[in-house]
Amino acid sequence: MRGDELELVTHLLVATLAGGLIGLERSYHGRPAGFRTHTLVCVASSLLMLVTIYSGRWFPAGTLEKVQIDPTRMAQGIMTGIGFLGAGVILREGFSVRGLTTAASIWVTAAIGILAGIGFYFPVAVATALVVGVLTVFRWIEAWMPSQFYAHFQVRFPRDMVMPEPELRALLSRLDFSIANLSYRLEESGRYFEYRMVIRAKHEAQAPKLARALEETHSVVEYRIAPTGD
Repeated sequence: MRGDELELVTHLLVATLAGGLIGLERSYHGRPAGFRTHTLVCVASSLLMLVTIYSGRWFPAGTLEKVQIDPTRMAQGIMTGIGFLGAGVILREGFSVRGLTTAASIWVTAAIGILAGIGFYFPVAVATALVVGVLTVFRWIEAWMPSQFYAHFQVRFPRDMVMPEPELRALLSRLDFSIANLSYRLEESGRYFEYRMVIRAKHEAQAPKLARALEETHSVVEYRIAPTGD
């Protein structure tokens, strides 16, 4: 491997490491854009910067002194258009957001296409291998790494049979859940009282236990446990 090729690999590997570290932190805290999404976005940004840094390798020799060019202009236009395409695959299902990794993969694929279009084939090969690794190997890592389970939780009671807040907190605590962002709502002209909150547990397996406990509580009219994540 030549020195300049080693430098290109270093750029892309550093971007993969940096994006992965940021994504791990986001995944641990249950954010929709997590491990793989951040890694893909970081790799894509690195790829686009390579277009600018190494413009002398793909622009005809001897013309840079004669022509005033902005080599990033075309890349900016392409990535702006791809942003609309990526937005089309992001879906919101209740409180959950889906499709972020797919949108990021579309974005990074566009960056690879830009490099292929200018004949920058070596980083195309490296980036393609890295992206495939992110979407496959990283999925296994993400499945095995320790993370907290976050979910949007809402539960509804008849107004005259509302479970007191201390009792609800005690129920969640017994099942190893902690509460964040608790709010209260009256629904259907005051007929029903509803608690809404974000709950957190160490394991996703706690969610079915909470569902069973709510099913056994006769005053519960309706409940929803919507996990966050991509």
